[in-house]
Amino acid sequence: MNTSQTHIEIASENSYIVYFGDPDSLQISPEISATIAATCEQIKQRFSHRLIDLVASYASLLVIYDTNLCDHLWAKKALRSILNTPEKHSENSGQLVKIPVFYSTKYGPELALLAENAGLSIAQVIDIHSTTEYRVYAIGFAPGFAYLGEVDERLAAPRLSTPRLKVPAGAVAIADRQTAVYPASSPGGWNLIGLCPTPMFNPEKQPHMPVTVGDRVQFFAIDEPQYLSMGGLLHEL
Repeated sequence: MNTSQTHIEIASENSYIVYFGDPDSLQISPEISATIAATCEQIKQRFSHRLIDLVASYASLLVIYDTNLCDHLWAKKALRSILNTPEKHSENSGQLVKIPVFYSTKYGPELALLAENAGLSIAQVIDIHSTTEYRVYAIGFAPGFAYLGEVDERLAAPRLSTPRLKVPAGAVAIADRQTAVYPASSPGGWNLIGLCPTPMFNPEKQPHMPVTVGDRVQFFAIDEPQYLSMGGLLHEL
């Protein structure tokens, strides 16, 4: 990415936000995501113990640093130096993480509806969803909630007009051209298509999540006995 397309702005007394592209328009791009992932690695190396946290999104990166160890001038100069000397990266960068899904019309009540709306069979929907490779574009909404894109346009569906009061942990869902696994029980308005036995967030483990921004995800179908043997729970909606 051309460094002229990056912008650094003050976010708080100890943080900057770096925008990749136009800050006024949301851009979903594998190239931008790969650039952000590579930039994160450069920042970790340059800031070292001065770095408190990095929060990556679709086209931005929040950099939080320790003002006891560096001031805002040093931080901005370091960021600008990194952006002016980008490392080579590939859109296929990041680890490929394979995640199991028990696709089910009982536990994924919108699975049949998505198939009907697309003029496809349920088996075809499962095949399309599980053979597509997704990129982790952002993590937010709740700890461990990874926004994955892009969903095949045939499966794209708007959020529910009335969100559910409770979506179970592990629910696999689609909204617009994004898909995700709910890391914990919470309200939600995405279209549910199945259940995943893999914990998406565990504060007692390092790392806390099986994926991070810039990684790639591919789902694979499992049946109910396999789901249960992997530690999955069956939740009534």
